[in-house]
Amino acid sequence: MKPIIPKEPIVPTLNTQEIEFLTALVFGEKREPKKCDALFVFSGTHAGHWEKTIEAYNNDFSENIIVTGGRSLTGTPDPNWKYEEATEADVIINYLLAAGIPENKITYEKKSTNSLENVLYAKEVFDFNKINHLMFICKSHAAGRQYRTLAKHLPEHIVYYPYTFNTFYNNKEISRENWMETEIGRKRVWGEYLRIDHYGKKGDIVEI
Repeated sequence: MKPIIPKEPIVPTLNTQEIEFLTALVFGEKREPKKCDALFVFSGTHAGHWEKTIEAYNNDFSENIIVTGGRSLTGTPDPNWKYEEATEADVIINYLLAAGIPENKITYEKKSTNSLENVLYAKEVFDFNKINHLMFICKSHAAGRQYRTLAKHLPEHIVYYPYTFNTFYNNKEISRENWMETEIGRKRVWGEYLRIDHYGKKGDIVEI
């Protein structure tokens, strides 16, 4: 199944003001990490999903971890992903357990196939009404969309803290500071903008 919006769409010429707008929208608000009531792990096949989770736990940012992820219907697995038969949640959890995180600290769902379902199915296994601060793990250039997904479907009182990781495409790192310097960076960020706009108008996430 092909994604509704391509990962690398054609990008218009961007001026300085547009670059600043896209950076703030796509990468989301910058916040210093702090201890939170729970840690939400968006699904994915990149090692950053479990590496940043382990890092956050070891830094005492949260003791309660919510892992999401079945199998994506549209995403392309990371080149290093070797777990074709396992759900993304299974793989992430195995790495967490191997790192010494107690099993009773982990809540999970294994049915979701996209970010929206990550949140909706997580609500079936975790009571978000009991928390006030939520840290979330995802790719840095997906943080704006992931925040808007959480904010749309979880209680309004929750305050969010992104704990993200940069990714590489064609050996080019995509970060808040450098995405505009490469063609692949501009394409990936523009694609995220199109998704935020599309899913916002659709009602799946908080609209721009």
